[in-house]
Amino acid sequence: MIDPINKPGNTWHKEFINPNLIQMERSIETLFEKKTKYQKASIHEGAVYGRSLILDGKTQSTELDEFIYHESLVHPTMIMHPNPKNILIAGGGEGATAREVLKHPTVNTVSMVDIDEEVVDACKKYLPKHHAGSFDDNRFHLIIDDILNFLSNNRILFDIAIIDLPDPLENGPAYKIFTREFYSLLKKSLSRTGIIVTQSGPSGPNSVQECFSAVQNTLKNNFKSHIAYNVYIPSYVSTWGFTIATDSDLSLSVSNTKVNALLAARKIKNLKMYDGESHQELFSLPLYVRRSFELEKRIITYNNPIFME
Repeated sequence: MIDPINKPGNTWHKEFINPNLIQMERSIETLFEKKTKYQKASIHEGAVYGRSLILDGKTQSTELDEFIYHESLVHPTMIMHPNPKNILIAGGGEGATAREVLKHPTVNTVSMVDIDEEVVDACKKYLPKHHAGSFDDNRFHLIIDDILNFLSNNRILFDIAIIDLPDPLENGPAYKIFTREFYSLLKKSLSRTGIIVTQSGPSGPNSVQECFSAVQNTLKNNFKSHIAYNVYIPSYVSTWGFTIATDSDLSLSVSNTKVNALLAARKIKNLKMYDGESHQELFSLPLYVRRSFELEKRIITYNNPIFME
């Protein structure tokens, strides 16, 4: 049998999951590769995951399983709000987060703020299955800006703020977003019943303390109510954490029956991952994650940021 790794003509995309673990996928074609002003970006066609967006060496989303990440990121928070009209997305360059938001008929406007126009343009061109035309929806507005600068000058109140930015890497553009100062700034742009949700990093047994538990604790100390959940993302080789928070009196606890009723009322039928049963599973965190939360004391700040390896 020929060793596929060393087979002539085969090229491989290699990604460090952590310093001791590498994931490899046979790369069929590199469609886009550039060191932009903010990050090293590439889009390649893989033999298993299909077209994938890679930022600073970390997989952001793939055609095979991006629906798991994006449906999990968007819909739990959207159904927790009784009438989400104005939505803010920080990051989300592929357009897939906007795609899921726009499935809700209550939505009037989606403001997506992304710092890297070159990456957004590449996603528009090379990831059509990700955005599925969301960039062309008349409710969608793209703003090329640093989210911190945008919020500092913003006068719009948002019902939902979705933080879909890369992990807090030391040389990356997003580490200040996972801080108490950012959440305090974001609060000023939330409506009275406003809710935020943020991707919070890996939640596996050897990675939950890298970021997830500290993000959860920071939000816990910034907002009246919060709730965390996770889901397994095959291309990440890990479960992945998310955290929802609000200062309103809205309940963040929703039954699986109510989830299905709300999805039906909003006529959302074309989901592949999220429904009432999966909602219940998302919020059933394993014991090791809950124990990590109980032990966590860190609050992330500008002066004491979190950097993932």
